[in-house]
Amino acid sequence: MSNDPPISVILIDNHPLVLEGLRAILETYEHIRVVGTAAAVAQGLEIAAAERPDIVLLDINMPQINGIDAIELFKSTVPSTRVLMLSMHDSREYISASVLRGASGYILKDVPNEEIVAAIETVAAGGTFFSTGVSDVLLQRKQRETSEPLPLTPREREILALLAAGRSNRDIAGLLDLSVATIETHRKTIKRKLGLSTTAELTRIAIEHGLVRMD
Repeated sequence: MSNDPPISVILIDNHPLVLEGLRAILETYEHIRVVGTAAAVAQGLEIAAAERPDIVLLDINMPQINGIDAIELFKSTVPSTRVLMLSMHDSREYISASVLRGASGYILKDVPNEEIVAAIETVAAGGTFFSTGVSDVLLQRKQRETSEPLPLTPREREILALLAAGRSNRDIAGLLDLSVATIETHRKTIKRKLGLSTTAELTRIAIEHGLVRMD
């Protein structure tokens, strides 16, 4: 059995039955610990600021502040916490907006319990996770790849994929046997070539062009 501390999670959904159901499911797993639940974003932010969880599992349809707008609030309040969207909507616009705002994954509410747990594990480990239904929607966008190929070298594409998977400059430098300064130069070059300014935008481009695994 691993000696690693359990993955701490806050659940945010405005439906009490959903909250209690999720809590009951996740509490059956020894390596996951639910440290709070909230029925509104403001309440969730307060809990997150106090608990500093590994993961915020966040619904999109929330009163007052919707889940997509809330992503940036959580990222600024608790930068080390990763946001995983849980929604009934498989809308391409919702999914892309979530990624752009900084979400590390997007799963649908009708997926099996095991997939929710897999998403939490993957995102907590620094990766990204998109459930099967979401992947199908995103894959429709990859048709653009043939007509609009990325203007990147093979090395730049490799680094883009690693950045989108949540790897740090230091991690990538170690994996590719390059200096951290070289990776940072590549990161700046990739952003300049693609006309992007944030890592969230890099992640979206990597997803659309099939550079990130979505399983």
